[in-house]
Amino acid sequence: MFIGVFFYLAIILLIASIIRWIRMIKINSDIQVRQNEKIIGLLNKIKEKEDI
Repeated sequence: MFIGVFFYLAIILLIASIIRWIRMIKINSDIQVRQNEKIIGLLNKIKEKEDI
């Protein structure tokens, strides 16, 4: 009986950990996209200054 309960809880914890890991990857990806947009904007400003 104890082994069955332990196995069941282990599966639940594994699934919860995987969901948390996927969520962290998505949050980090969103942050990376915003940073890339800022970098592209700054590079465009530099390019505009050089063109003038």
